[in-house]
Amino acid sequence: MPAVDKLLLEEALQDSPQTRSLLSVFEEDAGTLTDYTNQLLQAMQRVYGAQNEMCLATQQLSRQLLAYEKQNFALGKGDEEVISTLHYFSKVVDELNVLHTELAKQLADTMVLPIVQFREKDLTEVSTLKDLFGLASNEHDLSMAKYSRLPKKKENEKAKAEVVKEVAAARRKQHLSSLQYYCALNALQHRKRAAMMEPMLGFAHGQINFFKKGAEMFSQSMDSFLSSVADMVQSIQVELEAEAEKMRVSQQELLSVDESVYTPDFDVAAPQINRNLIQKAGYLNLRNKTGLVTTTWERLYFFTQGGNLLCQPRGAVAGGLIQDLDNCSVMAVDCEDRRYCFQITTPNGKSGIILQAESRKENEEWICAINNISRQIYLTDDPEAVAIKLNETALQAVTPITSFRKKQESSCPSQNLKTSEMENDKTVPKATVTVPEAEELIAPGTPIQFDIVLPASEFLDQNRGSRRVNPFGETEDDSFPEAEDSLLQQMFIVRFLGSMAVKTDGTPEVIYEAMRQVLAARAIHNIFRMTESHLMVTSQALRLIDPQTQVSRANFELTSVTQFAAHQENKRLVGFVVRLPESTGGESLSTYVFESNSEGEKICYAINLGKEIIEVQKDPEALAQLMLSIPLTTDGKYVLLNDQPDDSDGSPSENRGAESEA
Repeated sequence: MPAVDKLLLEEALQDSPQTRSLLSVFEEDAGTLTDYTNQLLQAMQRVYGAQNEMCLATQQLSRQLLAYEKQNFALGKGDEEVISTLHYFSKVVDELNVLHTELAKQLADTMVLPIVQFREKDLTEVSTLKDLFGLASNEHDLSMAKYSRLPKKKENEKAKAEVVKEVAAARRKQHLSSLQYYCALNALQHRKRAAMMEPMLGFAHGQINFFKKGAEMFSQSMDSFLSSVADMVQSIQVELEAEAEKMRVSQQELLSVDESVYTPDFDVAAPQINRNLIQKAGYLNLRNKTGLVTTTWERLYFFTQGGNLLCQPRGAVAGGLIQDLDNCSVMAVDCEDRRYCFQITTPNGKSGIILQAESRKENEEWICAINNISRQIYLTDDPEAVAIKLNETALQAVTPITSFRKKQESSCPSQNLKTSEMENDKTVPKATVTVPEAEELIAPGTPIQFDIVLPASEFLDQNRGSRRVNPFGETEDDSFPEAEDSLLQQMFIVRFLGSMAVKTDGTPEVIYEAMRQVLAARAIHNIFRMTESHLMVTSQALRLIDPQTQVSRANFELTSVTQFAAHQENKRLVGFVVRLPESTGGESLSTYVFESNSEGEKICYAINLGKEIIEVQKDPEALAQLMLSIPLTTDGKYVLLNDQPDDSDGSPSENRGAESEA
């Protein structure tokens, strides 16, 4: 089929089906052109909008470059050079903004406006003429239908003439509208080609002018400036790469450490503890009392500064004072079934804060550091050397228990009969030892007492505002006159497990059987709470002291302690039998069972030493010989220091040692 490029005006009057078919092709082409023109206009408006946005963006960019100088950066290394460079770039951006503004105006006039005019004028005109042509065609069809229905009678000549006149007018109107419509469609084929190219011609001219003016504006000086900035950026990049390489190597070294760095309490069995610290820092859990019986724990960063303990929450600029450590005391405590807790007590004996460390090593190092600080070592010229010397002196004064026994055997052959029997029991084969029956040691159904003493908090609550009457002979005196005159003072941290009446004190087996029944009863009845106390062994008595209030909870005369022993397998279990007179005139035997932070043998040795001191006090020569077997410190005091035990629960022992005036 040959290409058709226009509608023939001569065929407009005839209005044949072929002409109508050709007209539909032109109408379809005009509709397609209208849709495409709308889409093209949207794209051009988007370009124009982007150019306007570029003008606004360059303005904001210029202002932001100048605002760099007003920023208060905490780290301002090399900012002077950066500020001067950004000022120059701000001027350049302002000049570019002028060019972008001109380009936006040119695009509006030469690209967007022509396509808008083509759509509003030509395409709208074609659409209007199409509607007029349709109306004229409908009127012509109606007049022809009316003309076709005229009758053959001659008396209707007048009506026939009117109809003929109406048909002629309708045909003339249709002919006129079709000619106008055909001409508009034919002209549209030429106008659409110009309408498509004219906006793009304006776009190209606008861009060319923009680039030309930009090239004229940025002369050779701009090229040299840009090259200098590029060199500066390159040098910064080289420094960055070198620093990144160093950080990468350092990161690999830090990540290649042993897994123990990430695992809390990794070396719980044998931690490497530095006891010479005069400064310490790290995260601890602080116990806060929120009510009468409720508490919360908060993880904070603690550090020492001089003689003060400070804490700093996350996000805080500086730390706040928590405790003055001068002349304070610190000790490990059991608190709310948590591990690694320790308490700082003020010089006047008032309970201070309770803290929790994350490992046994951290716990003991914090205790050692606070102890060193409380002695005001930090005020000396060389605090570290003084701390090392004091700890070395303390270690030199430590003598193992086996060595003590050898000295006692050589210097004082008359040992306590019951203690000798205990030693012989360990050496004689089990086949030759006669073990008494349980019924011979403890009466069946004997009740067990688990709460011989109250915790410090309950003691204070129940006795606030009045003097306390204690059935166990506790006293609120802060000092013990008999302890000051005692030749022996040994302090142990113990936890009371239970006590019960027994039938005999002639063998240590009664203590072992009491330990078995107490532990079994605790397991059966789910009793896990234990009250911690300080057990002070002197040459006169055994005292149970509240660690928080320093109040004496219970007192046992050493002469009334008739049997004592440590568990053969669980070295931290220790017990003793006390013989007390009754109101009826008879005597009662009771066994008390404790769990100690240190080895039970050390407590037994201290009790045995105290009983020997009582026996030899009447003989000055024997007393002097006994005292010569105990190490003497440089300040003229007898000292017994205990080794740090390897606790299964990680709690460090806070044995202060026994000391007396020479």
